[in-house]
Amino acid sequence: MNYIFQFRWLLVAVAIFGLAACASRPLTGPVTGPATYDLDMDYTTGGFQRSYRVHIPRGYNGEQSLPLVVVIHGAFDTAVGMERFAGFSRLADQENFIVLYPNGIGILGYLQHWNAGHCCGKAAADNIDDVGYLEAAIENVARRLAAAAPLAASIGGRPANDAPEWRIPDPVKPLPLFMMHGRSDDDIPFDGGHSKHRGGERTYWSVDESVRFWAKHNGCTGSPAETSHIRGAVSIRTREPCRDQSIVTLYTIEKWGHVWPGPYFTADLPVDDPLYNFDAAEIIWNFFKQFNNTHYPSE
Repeated sequence: MNYIFQFRWLLVAVAIFGLAACASRPLTGPVTGPATYDLDMDYTTGGFQRSYRVHIPRGYNGEQSLPLVVVIHGAFDTAVGMERFAGFSRLADQENFIVLYPNGIGILGYLQHWNAGHCCGKAAADNIDDVGYLEAAIENVARRLAAAAPLAASIGGRPANDAPEWRIPDPVKPLPLFMMHGRSDDDIPFDGGHSKHRGGERTYWSVDESVRFWAKHNGCTGSPAETSHIRGAVSIRTREPCRDQSIVTLYTIEKWGHVWPGPYFTADLPVDDPLYNFDAAEIIWNFFKQFNNTHYPSE
């Protein structure tokens, strides 16, 4: 399947913080109706049995085709934790889509993480095949990608000064891309370079380098259009037109760090703060539903 390389590009974003990808197909598998399920797979990687969490929206009868949003937790979190603070299950009940929350490898259900090339932990050290796992999990409910949204992510870097630089492979085809990053992120610095919170010598490519990478491989032409929103708290930069009706959009959140930008955290801000109740899940879903996935077949 040629979309294996698409998952390889996205895994960097996935493991570092979180990602959502959109696809569509009638749901299959051991579920009986609208609810949230924790499912163990008959699938192992590196000796680890893999599992995932799936949310079926209220009113779903198992017959119609619904969009699937895959929300992948950050390093040393869990599918349960990601569902709790990302807000996609609540939104799924309102907008009628299915949500899949894969689990990274970990110890007794804790410290779960991903192989993201130059990061992180045992998954990267043992070269765990998270690409194969994600394909297997997604094939239970979907067969093609429509768009992707890496958050607080970088396409490459170095785990140490004496280690070779790692970068995600070149994409095999254009894909609509939505990126969101906090200007004050000290874990994955907006301007690239050393991670202040991760310690050691680990470095990351800058957000601008990541945007240029996606714009180049999506075949985007023309100068980026930039607008300011929410009293200057968010700037939006868009590159289009691009090949095959794709697009590259970057949301930069001023004075925001390496924390999920959703109501789980933003509802605690003062009501006069421009980011009060800011909801990344709703913004990502509005981006996803623009795209008809028939333009992005898996074969």
